[in-house]
Amino acid sequence: MNVLLVEDNPGDVRLTQEAFKEAKISINLDVTMDGAEAIKFLRKEGEYADVVTPDLILLDLNLPKKDGREVLKEIKTDDMLKRIPVVVLTTSNAEQDIMKSYNLHVNCYINKPVDFEKFFDIIQKIEEFWLTTAILPTMVRP
Repeated sequence: MNVLLVEDNPGDVRLTQEAFKEAKISINLDVTMDGAEAIKFLRKEGEYADVVTPDLILLDLNLPKKDGREVLKEIKTDDMLKRIPVVVLTTSNAEQDIMKSYNLHVNCYINKPVDFEKFFDIIQKIEEFWLTTAILPTMVRP
């Protein structure tokens, strides 16, 4: 399974990497640190020409260059990308962020806990549901 983590906080990237190391299945975790880079990755532009299209995207909302809301909108309006499940994983619990994300067709919105053990537990639950239980579409992209 291939997961793209779009996260600008190095600590959260490290925690996510550690949590996925404990996964029951083999997971390739790619990381982009800002929204513009995430779009280049997903569209396989430039240095990302040979990357594998992810099966799941974990997306922070508060990102540099292009925020997560803009990234989500681009993903969900792109015919080649819109079927990739997107899980917003963010510290924001603002009602307008939740509503806007669902209006942009996010598949799931999760408030990122600050506690290490709770964060680890959330990542394991994401892995268990999205990568083990749910049936995801096969991504065929040139």
